[in-house]
Amino acid sequence: MSLHRIPLAGVIGSPVAHSRSPRLFSHWLRKYGIAGHYVPMEIADDKLEAALRSLPDLGFVGANVTIPHKETVMEIADHVSERATLIGAANTLVLKEDGSIHADNTDGFGFIENLRQGAPGWDPTTGPAAVFGAGGACRAVIASLIDVGVPEIRLSNRSRERAEQLRQDFGDTIVVYDWVQAGNIVEDCATVVNTSSLGMTGKPEFRVPLDALTSGMVVTDLVYTPLQTRLLAEAEAAGCTVVDGLGMLLHQAVPGFERWFGTRPEIDEETRAAVLR
Repeated sequence: MSLHRIPLAGVIGSPVAHSRSPRLFSHWLRKYGIAGHYVPMEIADDKLEAALRSLPDLGFVGANVTIPHKETVMEIADHVSERATLIGAANTLVLKEDGSIHADNTDGFGFIENLRQGAPGWDPTTGPAAVFGAGGACRAVIASLIDVGVPEIRLSNRSRERAEQLRQDFGDTIVVYDWVQAGNIVEDCATVVNTSSLGMTGKPEFRVPLDALTSGMVVTDLVYTPLQTRLLAEAEAAGCTVVDGLGMLLHQAVPGFERWFGTRPEIDEETRAAVLR
C-alpha cells in the first residue's frame, strides 16, 4: 500500500445500522492515534461478491462480517481458515493488496478471552459446560469449549434437530437434552452459557428453571442488550461468577484490528464505555 494511503475497514451486514463495531473501532483508532477509518456498509446479498472484490482497490484492508453474510463470504473468499471452516461462518476478512480475500472466524477466540478476563479463576476442564441454543454463535462457542478442554458439553435447544446436527458435526463431547429438560443440564457444571437470543430486549424471556445454579460456576450470556439478563441476575444471586456478553463482542474484534491497523488494542473499562455510549 502506498505510504499516503489511509487504511480503511468496516462492517458488512444487512441491516448494519445497529452494529456497535464502528463505535469500538473508532475509539481504538483515536486512542492509538492511527490514521484510519472504520465504516458500516449495508450490502445486499446479490451485491456482496462485487462489493467485496472492489474494496481492496478503494483502500480497504479488512472488514467484519455480520448477519446475514457470515456463511456466504466463505464461498467468495480465496482463503478460509480452518477455524472458520469448522464453525461454518466467517466474521473477519483480511483484504490483501493483490485483491485476495482471507476469511477467518474470531468469535470463539472472543468468547474464551471474555471468560478469561471476566472470570480469571475459570478452569474449563473441571466440569461439564451447559449450553443453551444451537444457532450460528453456538458453533463458535462449542468449537472453542472443546478446544480449551471442556470434558462434556450438555446442549439444549428449542428445536432438538438443530442440537442433534451440532452433535453430528462436533462429536461425542456433546450430549443433547430436550428443551423441557433444559433446567437439568446445569447441575454440576463448571460453565453455563446462553448462546440463544432468549432474554434479549424485544425477544422472548429466558424461562429455563435455574435452581441448579451454585456458587463456583462461571455463567455467561452472549446477549448484551440488556447487559444484565435474567440468567446473569439469577446466577449472581446464586453466588456464581458472571460474565456479560459485551466482552465477547470486544474481544472478537481484537485480532481484526491488529491485522488491519498493526496495533493490538486493549480492552478496559474505557473501551466498554465507548461502545455502550
